[in-house]
Amino acid sequence: MSARSYLYVPGDRPDVLAKAAGRGADALIVDLEDAVPADGKDAARKVVREYVTAAPVAGSGPVELWVRVNGDGVAPEDIVAVASPSVTGFCLAKAENAEEVRAAADACAAAERALGLGDGAFLLAPLLESAAAVLDARTIAGASPRVSRLQVGEADLRAELGVTLGADERELLHVRSSVVLASVAAGIEPPVGPVSTNFRDLDALRESTLAISRLGYRGRACIHPAQLAVVNEVFTPSEEEVEAARRLVARFEEVTAAGSGVFTDESGRMVDLAVVRQARRVLASAR
Repeated sequence: MSARSYLYVPGDRPDVLAKAAGRGADALIVDLEDAVPADGKDAARKVVREYVTAAPVAGSGPVELWVRVNGDGVAPEDIVAVASPSVTGFCLAKAENAEEVRAAADACAAAERALGLGDGAFLLAPLLESAAAVLDARTIAGASPRVSRLQVGEADLRAELGVTLGADERELLHVRSSVVLASVAAGIEPPVGPVSTNFRDLDALRESTLAISRLGYRGRACIHPAQLAVVNEVFTPSEEEVEAARRLVARFEEVTAAGSGVFTDESGRMVDLAVVRQARRVLASAR
């Protein structure tokens, strides 16, 4: 089941890391990049290494564990330094092209061999933080079988584009939609939604999270634990939605078994396979 919420946690704060798994996030992103000052990278690696070494093996703990590694050619070094069986994958900061993704994939393979893990144990999630990266999103998404999803780093992107967001955030609608399209075309999971730096205005967070969910996003990154409950709620279908989806799928299976591909539901709507695919997504997201 895909994570709904991803909480960024600074990699140089063992006190914060110790409490992070109990904050309510489905996944943690332990950050070696922006949250760590330039002269603290080596120390942060040691902290993260100790943390992930003590964490449960991936898939057996309460949360997914990701590590955001540095860009500018440093990602392979970071990956080898902090790889552990507890880590689901690595978020590649400032991923610019397929070559960088493949270099990170090679580092994952080397780490797997060193740890005695199976091939493909570590996943990759490139962060698109420049215009060039967004325009090359489909190529980046398909650069390695390890790429499980994309994410847009909107703060850096806005700075490069000179974009100032309005209340409805329509200024980045094209970018957000294009990354969804690239993800679907590449056959990977839906992208993770961008962070909101205002963790006090939860009403605004809800509205923007609802908006990106309508675009096809199925989760969102958070910078503060206060944001998690809102994000989890938005990406969790209600009991009524789940039950309606269950009835629709069951009815569709009945009519297809009888030789028909369409039917009319209780509200008078024509239902075909496209509608059923949406209903199956709702069921897959049920908790």
